Amino acid sequence: MVKSALKEYGISCELNLVEGSMTVSTTRKTRDPYIVVKARDLIKLLSRSVPARQAIKILNDEMQCDIIKVGNLVRNKERFVKRRQHLVGPNSSTLKALEILTGCYILVQGNTVAAMGSFKGLKQVRKIVEDCMLNKLHPVYSIKILMMKKELEKDPALANESWDRFLPKFKKKNVNQKKVKSKEKKPYTPFPPPQQPSKIDIQLETGEYFLNDKIKSAKEWQEKQGKRAEKEAERKRKREAAYIPPEEPAEQDSNKSDEQNIDVAAMTVSLKKISKELKNQKSAENINPEAYIAASGERSKKKSKHA
Repeated sequence: MVKSALKEYGISCELNLVEGSMTVSTTRKTRDPYIVVKARDLIKLLSRSVPARQAIKILNDEMQCDIIKVGNLVRNKERFVKRRQHLVGPNSSTLKALEILTGCYILVQGNTVAAMGSFKGLKQVRKIVEDCMLNKLHPVYSIKILMMKKELEKDPALANESWDRFLPKFKKKNVNQKKVKSKEKKPYTPFPPPQQPSKIDIQLETGEYFLNDKIKSAKEWQEKQGKRAEKEAERKRKREAAYIPPEEPAEQDSNKSDEQNIDVAAMTVSLKKISKELKNQKSAENINPEAYIAASGERSKKKSKHA
């Protein structure tokens, strides 16, 4: 099939199964000099597992191809597999949507992405693939932007205007990750660190190694008793700390005493006023009406006599 397709353009094709290689060359019947480059692209596409019927379309003048290497963009293998799966989508739905919107044939295979289409479509595919693998933008958001652009292209009034105000802006949300504490590097020394002394070495230095078993046991018992006494003293101190009253500042006490004296003086003045008012009320209430009328009558008689 490949030989017959290339024969129409005057290109000879040879397949070497021993070396696993395929060579294309021009003949006397070749008229288009650029067809050799197209035949080379055909070999590239076939090596990237593109079906032969689809790969032969590259020989058309309007069809171009681009092989995007994505293996070097991500170091971690697990992340690489996840991001590549984002590009394909469930049941390759994301890939089909990209093919419809860009008008390109896209095939994700291994560490490369092969694309066939126009120059404009190939440019869009490369940007989407690189954004996805570098974790800049998810392919679903890229599909939304392409759909918006398709709708805006239909409106002739917006042909010479900027579309930034219509396109959605997606903010990247990063999850806070735990920062790994970097250990401080010590200065390099060619000599190994000094060997730590063992228990026997320490006993030899202090002289305990030459003591009898009884003396050793007695010394250990004394050390245990000393540690126990220290612990008991600490516990006792903690128990007694709960019954110690807190110290009160002296300045606050003097201020409080002054305030109390002022309050007592004000209370005495107010009590005196209240007592005077009560006396006046009682004197007004104890007046006898008959005596008051009799006294007023006597006063009127005296006035008439004098007149």
